[in-house]
Amino acid sequence: MAAERQPRPQARTPCLLSTIESFQDVVSSAVIIPKEDGVISVSEDRTIRVWLKRDSGQYWPSVYHTLSTSCSCMSFNPETRRLSVGMDTGSICEFLLSEDYNKMTPAGTYQAHQGRVTVVLFVLEMEWLLSTGQDKNFNWLCSESGQQLGTYRTAAWVSGLQHAFVGDQSGQVTILKLEQDSCSLVTTFKGHTGHVTALCWDPVQRVLFSGSSDHSIIMWDIGGRKGTAIELQGHNEKVQGLCYASHTRQLISCSADGGIVIWNMDVTRQETPEWLDSDSCQKCEQPFFWNFKQMWDSKKIGLRQHHCRKCGRAVCAKCSSRRSTIPLMGFEFEVRVCDGCHESISDEDRAPTVTFHDSKHGVVHMHYEPTTGSLLTSGTDKVLKLWDMSPVVS
Repeated sequence: MAAERQPRPQARTPCLLSTIESFQDVVSSAVIIPKEDGVISVSEDRTIRVWLKRDSGQYWPSVYHTLSTSCSCMSFNPETRRLSVGMDTGSICEFLLSEDYNKMTPAGTYQAHQGRVTVVLFVLEMEWLLSTGQDKNFNWLCSESGQQLGTYRTAAWVSGLQHAFVGDQSGQVTILKLEQDSCSLVTTFKGHTGHVTALCWDPVQRVLFSGSSDHSIIMWDIGGRKGTAIELQGHNEKVQGLCYASHTRQLISCSADGGIVIWNMDVTRQETPEWLDSDSCQKCEQPFFWNFKQMWDSKKIGLRQHHCRKCGRAVCAKCSSRRSTIPLMGFEFEVRVCDGCHESISDEDRAPTVTFHDSKHGVVHMHYEPTTGSLLTSGTDKVLKLWDMSPVVS
């Protein structure tokens, strides 16, 4: 069922502790049980499983429950031991787990959506169950009575949910104000060119992180009320999960190619500049290829337009032939910069603010448990991997 690995805590890299296998399909969602050597998983193979670590060091299922259709998502509240599972049919099934995690009792089923449930979230303070689906509806219902309290229609089907923040397939993030029987739009903002795949909220700094299929992460300063948005570029594939370790001010992100990136957010970061518009290179003044008048007057062939990632100026290829990382602007990979900006970037400016690690499986879901410093990744290889993150999140 599960293989135990011997940790090597001296290495400055995530330490693989265990792998959990035997799934017939991809695990769509999984969580680490706080204060227990245990994991809860829901899978496309229609199973809910509770895995507990045995004396042998291996994880074996103490609960194995099969449903009638695929499980698409889940939410687990450790205080109440309430498990809410979103289904492919649009329904949400709720269960209560026993104190020793060896028994699971059905607590109710709700037909919340007309399509696949994409995210489900239980809010203990309000005893509300929030959910989104491919039917483009954001619903909230009372978990005690099962009564639906309200619905909000989104422009595209929702792929990310964090409290009252909703991210959708259009790349837009919406902030909603939820009340007992009503919902009002606070604001919307958009910075991604792909759909939003993950959201993470830091209530202390009042900062929202959004990950996207465009490979980027954006840090939205909600509490600062200045509209600041910091872009973070450190993945080569779509971002699949985000977790924030508030005690160390580090962001953990995972991507579909198996990358695990640890971001140091305890640094002063800079917004990327807006790209400037121009009909000619703002360095050498050569015309761009659509500037027919200047091309005719100067008898020169028009050039292709590029932009310097540091200053935002519109430049030609000759004036932006250099590449550099700009970590404080979020560019951890080398990007195009104009020759002048390249000279101004010092070695200190190029010092990375991230560490890169390889999970060696395409990540579809992740969960970080700060009390133990453990990270759980679910992969396209139908395997769960449990990592000790203390060597890198500290």
